[in-house]
Amino acid sequence: MIIKLYYSISLAILAILAGQHADAAPAKSSTGFHTVTLTLNPQYQRNATRAVSKVHSKYMSLLNLVQRDLDSRSTHPSKKTGDVIMTDYEDIEYFGTVNVGTPGQPFKLIFDTGSSDLWFPSNLCLLCGKHARFNPSKSSTYSSGLLPWIIQYGDGSSATGIIGKDNVDIGGIVVKDQTIQMALHESSSFQTGPNDGLLGLGFSSLATVPGTITPVDNMIKQKLIKDPIFGVYLGKQSAHGGGEYTFGGINPARYQGKLTTVPVDNSQGFWGVDVTSMVTLGNSSSSAKTPLTGSFHAIIDTGTTLVVLQKNIATKVAAHYHAQENSDGTYTIDCDGSKLDPLGITLGGTVFEIPGEDLVFQKQGSKCIAGFAYGDFSFSILGDVFIKNNYVAFNQKVPQVQIAPIRH
Repeated sequence: MIIKLYYSISLAILAILAGQHADAAPAKSSTGFHTVTLTLNPQYQRNATRAVSKVHSKYMSLLNLVQRDLDSRSTHPSKKTGDVIMTDYEDIEYFGTVNVGTPGQPFKLIFDTGSSDLWFPSNLCLLCGKHARFNPSKSSTYSSGLLPWIIQYGDGSSATGIIGKDNVDIGGIVVKDQTIQMALHESSSFQTGPNDGLLGLGFSSLATVPGTITPVDNMIKQKLIKDPIFGVYLGKQSAHGGGEYTFGGINPARYQGKLTTVPVDNSQGFWGVDVTSMVTLGNSSSSAKTPLTGSFHAIIDTGTTLVVLQKNIATKVAAHYHAQENSDGTYTIDCDGSKLDPLGITLGGTVFEIPGEDLVFQKQGSKCIAGFAYGDFSFSILGDVFIKNNYVAFNQKVPQVQIAPIRH
């Protein structure tokens, strides 16, 4: 009923928004080195159950867009980049500030490689919590798209609204005529979130609005960046949080050693990679590796908090750590991370590490919840528990990712 109601509302206000357009010239994009920065929010409380629920909701929606099962089937720094400093929301969500319109209106957006939509609330939204709202009448570069849109998730949560076009400033790179999705209604789960909306960094084929080109694809198309890549560094709460996204290049100061190149399967719109195996590592580099799993397909997703594994794979990992399965997809694990072997994930012939301390995600009384969980998907998800230990450079055109351990 809510969805039908807001479709009617959206049609009623299309005429209003259609008149909110001016022909002023957009701002030129910067050619310097810019960063989208992530910063710390110490008030937020971790919740692994909510993190797993969010994954199920997100992918139940996205998988409706794909037509087949996922089981079938050296970059140099750029002189022309955009960097965005990010906010670390208790190691659960990372978001950065993006400015939309002319002059720019700021929004705190989750940068999500697991989806491909750019959306945030409209100033006409009645049920959008305390989030920032976009006012098209205050932007000289806005033009109306005159079309409604809807995102419906597997748990019943949703957002509905209309689309338009405007300039979007991401770390000093101004993308012209970018399609934006403005919410006229958000379900309660969106209204209470710390972020205003979402900026999708998946491939354009995954967008919920057919024909939409993502901001990164538009950066490439408009020749705003020299190289079709973006580098991702996610900080840890224990090290004062933060992080950054670098568009058009990578930041060598954020990683150590050599980057390992891993081919990407983007046929479903995701950053899909093949994991050769998962292993456990001893406390020293000379310790023998203990194999836990064989090969499997995974998605690298900055918008997912935990490492979410297929059930049969998660069971093997949990057995090694004597972790007990919970009914909500999480596992209870020993609270003393110093006693836990690091978990290794083999990609492109290199073993990338998740330290034992990061395998302990959340403390609940005398018990702790693991940084890995299970999901009912035909693929696994390498979320922030993996990414905050390993720098990832996403190459949009090849496609491929390049990974190296973060520099401590």
